[in-house]
Amino acid sequence: MKNIIYALYMLVIVLVACDPIENRDSIGGAISADQLDVTATPIVVNGKKSNKIVLTNNSPVLSSWDYGLKISQKQCDTILMVVPGNATIAFTGLNPDGSKITKDLQVTVDELTYPVAPQWGYLCGSGQKTWVWDETASSCFGNGGYLGNNSPGWWALKIGELDGQAAGEGEGASMVFSTTGASLTKNYTNGTAASKGKFDFDMSKTTADGNGATWAQGVLTTSNVTVLCGISINEGKKNVNSYDILSLDNDKMTLSYHAPGTGGWGEAWFWLFRKAD
Repeated sequence: MKNIIYALYMLVIVLVACDPIENRDSIGGAISADQLDVTATPIVVNGKKSNKIVLTNNSPVLSSWDYGLKISQKQCDTILMVVPGNATIAFTGLNPDGSKITKDLQVTVDELTYPVAPQWGYLCGSGQKTWVWDETASSCFGNGGYLGNNSPGWWALKIGELDGQAAGEGEGASMVFSTTGASLTKNYTNGTAASKGKFDFDMSKTTADGNGATWAQGVLTTSNVTVLCGISINEGKKNVNSYDILSLDNDKMTLSYHAPGTGGWGEAWFWLFRKAD
């Protein structure tokens, strides 16, 4: 029964594929990777390859397109790349017999013709960027007043004092933000293996201070990893995975966290980073 349902599903895919499919193997057969008819084509605007890519699968297989940030499982789709340059889109096809076939498609983006959030470039550069503590600031970690301070205003630590709070995450430690899988990798200095997870941001989640001015310009979230010293010390050093973005540009980033229910001038924590040299 399961095979019959799958065969009917594949028949529907063939009938509604982006282009007519001719001379294909019969339903139930399997094709090889060199028989795949799949393309990834940038839309050209004013003679330049834009960051809008048209994905087309004219083969009798189910689709999975891994383009770094996300995975599309549509037969045909249009996606946006968030940084210029060369990129690989990995296609995986699922045959009716359950076997998988793969093909890498190379694309080049000349310019970001179609708008994307600039924070991708701020965080990841042209594909990945390394961030470290901002030792040029008067302090780079500590607490202060929620909605009142923009950096540690009460208990403030310099870079040489951070290992006492999170071993291996002080001076010399780093974070790498990458557009590949929207990944965040934290590198330690004490021999601990690097930890890796994912990140996302939402710049619609702004926060105003008591006077109505913008205090936080968005929210950064992480999963399976935190930023360096990403803990709430007075909550049992629990991991923090959601941060207010107080400032972010190509060179510097300031993040903050407050416990749920915190009011103005209640306790907030602050992290100050800069891009690595």
